[in-house]
Amino acid sequence: MGSRLEAFHTPPAPGCAGSPVVGVDACRTGWVAVALCEEGRFAGADTAGGLSELLGRFPDAAVVAVDMPLGMLTAGWREAEALAVAMVAPHRSRVFPVPPREVWEADDYDDANLRCRARTGQGLSRQTWGLAAKLREANACRDGGDHRLNEVHPEVSFAAVNRGRPVAWSKKSWNGQAVRRRLLEDQGIVLPDDLGPAGRVPPDDVLDAAVAAWSARRIALGAARSLPDPPQEADTGLRAAIWY
Repeated sequence: MGSRLEAFHTPPAPGCAGSPVVGVDACRTGWVAVALCEEGRFAGADTAGGLSELLGRFPDAAVVAVDMPLGMLTAGWREAEALAVAMVAPHRSRVFPVPPREVWEADDYDDANLRCRARTGQGLSRQTWGLAAKLREANACRDGGDHRLNEVHPEVSFAAVNRGRPVAWSKKSWNGQAVRRRLLEDQGIVLPDDLGPAGRVPPDDVLDAAVAAWSARRIALGAARSLPDPPQEADTGLRAAIWY
């Protein structure tokens, strides 16, 4: 693919052509990406501390699908997460509810929790608040003009790959990772054993980035579906929906 994948630390797959699509997941050290050829095969993997840095390595990517809420509301909870819960049931804990923008603008968890109770009547979990820094980072990228970014949720995507059935095993378990890798291979996405520096990222984050890339390709082909359908409108005027 020439210059399109020069920044990747794993070699591009032979015979790849056309614009790549990219799936991105947050990880402990920043972000990890998996790219697919236009044909849907693995094209490379990379990691970076900042999302802007990572996105800058894919100037020709047609679509970037990121596992992070994109698009906040001024009030109330987003519809996307309630619909996602239904798709991954009974594994409700795999989906975090997303409160209004004002909550995410808080300086700390205690302030965010108070704002959440005032705006929604419910508290905010510390686990959900743990998304704050990367949620702000991802939304700043899209709100700043990188409209290639589309929101996905890996567990929703894996359920779609698995004919509507969520994966029963945790993504951090041996069985869960084996099942998810096999589901990807069934779609023609074969992850190599050596991912270079991206291989230092925990396996579950790599798998999430890979299935995000699967969703990115569906978006590029016009075959993706959204939760909700049609998407909600965020306070920025952009879409607020999970795509798969």
